[in-house]
Order: sequence, then structure tokens, then C-alpha cells
Amino acid sequence: MKRRWKETLEGYLFLLPALIVLSIFVFWPIGFSLVLSFFKWDFRNMKNPSFIGLGNYREIFKFSSPTSYPFWMAVVYTLVFLALSLALVLMIARTMEKDRRWFIHALYFLIFVLLFIAGYITNTYVATIMLLFFVFIFLELRDLGNKLFKHLWLVLFAILGIFIVLRYVFPVDYGILNYVLEAKEKNLFIKAIYNTTYYVILTVPTTIFLALMIALLLNANIKLRAFFRTAYFLPFVTSIVAISLVWQWIYNDEYGLLNYVLSWFGIEKIAWLKDEKWTIPTIAILSIWKGVGYDAVIFLAGLQNIDKFYYEAADVDGANTFQKFLYITWPLLSPTTFFLLIVSMINAFKVFAEVYVLYGGLPGPYNYSGLTMVYYVFDLFYRQQRMGIACAGAYLLFIIIAVLTFIQFKIGRKMVEYVS
Repeated sequence: MKRRWKETLEGYLFLLPALIVLSIFVFWPIGFSLVLSFFKWDFRNMKNPSFIGLGNYREIFKFSSPTSYPFWMAVVYTLVFLALSLALVLMIARTMEKDRRWFIHALYFLIFVLLFIAGYITNTYVATIMLLFFVFIFLELRDLGNKLFKHLWLVLFAILGIFIVLRYVFPVDYGILNYVLEAKEKNLFIKAIYNTTYYVILTVPTTIFLALMIALLLNANIKLRAFFRTAYFLPFVTSIVAISLVWQWIYNDEYGLLNYVLSWFGIEKIAWLKDEKWTIPTIAILSIWKGVGYDAVIFLAGLQNIDKFYYEAADVDGANTFQKFLYITWPLLSPTTFFLLIVSMINAFKVFAEVYVLYGGLPGPYNYSGLTMVYYVFDLFYRQQRMGIACAGAYLLFIIIAVLTFIQFKIGRKMVEYVS
């Protein structure tokens, strides 16, 4: 027992220097910033911050003017269309199972009609019909849930596709997207969330897809493979400030390289750094170019870790190249893909330097079109000297990243295949 305690004590003594450094420079600032998020701490109250509870968080979500309709109405109407989409997907699933119980299909049709009508009548009816629908959908998912989960991505894409079609065919001015588009012009934090989410959607899937294609090419027996691997990885280890300055020249609308290349195809000059609609895409293109090499190298390591025995067995069974990728490569790369998804998403939500350098210290050309969540916190803390609200904004960003990471882990546990 004494020997065990001695070994434990020795272990903690070895960890002590690192724990001291982490406590001073990591743990203490994290805890102290959480405390400060509940205090009014700015340039006027630098020495005597006053406790205001959730006042900073309320200030962050304060609108410059009221929206045309409340948030709960946007949620209800969006749920109506999602319910319609889910009902159609379940109806298709029942049909594919050749379920001949006529009352099931009749009930689906009735729910579909009622939900469609609910989109154009009072909110009381909407809430009632939604409640009835979710009771029914819960019972249906208990029966079809396991079968649908095996094709989760296909089901999600089907729901999303039907949802988009329904919103296009039956346009209603109430919905979460409509609400966000209006709210982001009246609240800078919501605008920062919108811009950052837009950036994440553009960069993360595109970077991972391109990295996978590059890794598959590098994994083949091609000449100068080591050279290309280094060339793709080089932007990742290059200073983001230097890269941003180079891309600032590339994006220049008068003498930039990008417009010069586009002129070969008869495309007129585009004001990449002066047009609001191009702000997030320009940042995304830069980030994709910088990060794709890192993801490609990680994918390449995953590809080289796959035992060739699987491919030899597939050759014996007569599988073609696409079938090998679909049933061997992609499933066995799922741990690598899962890791890259989490890391890429977290890094994308922390985008800052690209915006700061590319636009000369401004959040975009005008109308805060390049305002990201980290830039929002930076602006509050360093420029406006409103440190308490900045701490609150930082913790809201942490909560968003933590929730999304938790969801990814929950899904990843069931979808990632770990093979020894």
C-alpha cells in the first residue's frame, strides 16, 4: 500500500510543473473569464466591476429594433414543414416495405393535409396538430427507427431535400431562416453566428472532400509522390498572415491574379474584397487552400493503414474500384473522417486572422459582412473595452462548439467503424 501511494505521489510530482503552468495560463483565465461574464466590467468600471448577473448575456441578444414576428412563431412554422418532410419520408419507407395496411397510408395522407393546412391558419391549430403528429411519429419511429438509422445520411438528405422543395413550392414568410435573415441585421451577435455558420458550411465539407480526393491520388503509385505531399502540406505550416497578404493581392479587383485568370474566359472583373456577398466565400477559399493539405496527409495516413487483405478479397469477389471505395475504403476511413470533422469544425468556428488581415483590420468591406464570432469577441474586448460582455460572448461560442461536438460524438459512436 505504501509503495502504491509513493508511486502515485511521484507521478503527481512529475505532473506538477505542467499543472502549475496550465493553471496559471489556461485554467485560471478560463475560470476568471466565466466569473467576469456576470460582471459589468468595461473601461469605466475597470477597478470596480459590479455584479449584474445575466445582464451581459441579455445585452448580447438585445435587438436594435423589434423583429416583424417572434422567434417561437418561426420555430413552429419551421417544425410544420419539417414534419411534412418527415411524414413523406416515412410514407416512402412504408411503401418500400410493401406495407399494405391502407389505414397507415390514409393516416399519413391525413396528417400531410392537416399540416399543410396548418401552415395557413392560426397558431393554436398549428400547435395542436404538431402535438398529435409527434405522438404518431414517435410510435412510427419505434417501428422503423432501427431500419432508418442504418441509412441515416440518406434519410437526412431526403428530409432536407423535401423540406427545401416544400418551402419553394409553398412559400411562407415565417420560418427560422427568414427570422435569422431579419434578426442578423438588428443584432451583431446573431450576424456573427450567421457569418461563422455560413463559413463552416462552406469550408468543412469542401476541405474534407478535396483532401480525400488528393489523398486517394497520393496513395496511388505516382511519380514524385513525396514532392506533391510536401507541396500540399506546405500552406498549412506557412504563417496565416503571410498567406492572407498573398491572397489579398490575388483577390485585388484591378490587378489581382484571380480576375486575370477569369478574364481568359470572358468573365468581367469581380470586386472580391469590396462586395458584401463575396466576403465569406473569399475567406472560405483562402482557408480551404491552407487547410486541405493537412487533411490530405491525415487521410493518406488512414489509407496506408488499411490492410491490403481487404482489397485482395474484394478482387477475388470481382468488385470494381467504386465498390472497393464504397464498402472498404470509406467505412475503414470513418475514424479518420470523424477526427477531421471535429477538428475542422472547431477550427472553423475560431476563424479570425484571415478576416483581420484580408480586410485590413475590419470585419469585411461594409455592413459587418465578415464579422465572425471570434472577431465579435475581439472587437468587444480590445476596441470597445467592454470586457464583461466579451467574456459572455466567448462562453456562448464555447457552448455552441461544445454542443455541436457532443452531437458529433453521439452520432460518431454508432457510425464510426473501428477495426483492429
